Amino acid sequence: MPDDTPGFELPLRLFLGFRVLIDELHAELARQGHPDVRPMHGFVMQAIGTDGVTAVELGRRLGVSKQAAGKTIGTLEHLGYVERGSDPHDARRKIVRLTGRGVDSLVRSARIFDDLRARWARTLGEERLRALEADLRAVTPDAFRLDVPGWFGG
Repeated sequence: MPDDTPGFELPLRLFLGFRVLIDELHAELARQGHPDVRPMHGFVMQAIGTDGVTAVELGRRLGVSKQAAGKTIGTLEHLGYVERGSDPHDARRKIVRLTGRGVDSLVRSARIFDDLRARWARTLGEERLRALEADLRAVTPDAFRLDVPGWFGG
């Protein structure tokens, strides 16, 4: 019996699953004191990482222009999630670093994602969820990419 599921449904269902998780994450982040964090901000803060980056490096990691990266840095700085400072090795370079508030939002996000995964495991069953994760690993690259903002905009 041939499957009559149209091919376009797979990417839409995968995206919808992503969207459900991200929307639930941000609703919970808002309840936990981070109401201004948006989905793109998570990618940006992950790309900044623990060592900090320049605006040029951030743009490259995100797949966006230096100007677009700078605009997002400005927004996150205004919200208290990042700060700009001098590079201790080269005073001409400006480095963007996460603040305590930025780190807190990422730590909370990780815990919330664990809770959301547990909820999916209760709904689907742990075995089925592990199989789904294994199947997705089999068809996707191992490297996590942070250039989603540039990819969506491109």
